[in-house]
Amino acid sequence: MPSLKLTFPHQLGQEEAAARLKNLLAKVKDKYQAQVSDLQEVWNGNTLNFSFSTYGFKVAGDVFVQPSEVQLDGQIPMAAMMFKGKIENAIKDQLAKELS
Repeated sequence: MPSLKLTFPHQLGQEEAAARLKNLLAKVKDKYQAQVSDLQEVWNGNTLNFSFSTYGFKVAGDVFVQPSEVQLDGQIPMAAMMFKGKIENAIKDQLAKELS
């Protein structure tokens, strides 16, 4: 599967950024419950391991919350490659809202 790698800077500190991301995931669960299934999230300190299915595609990855940036390292299905740019932009937009 192709990789999806993003880095997003922030000025919140590691603990605050992680707390805001946890709130973001709760919002995503509520807002997209009809499109997202099998959502799994496991926090280990400031690292999130996640996976979910959407429209028949399995998506998985890790989010690393650093003191001044958030790094996402994920895998998307080959069939979703034509949407990779849109996926990246949507993630960046959500991170900007939560981490500003």
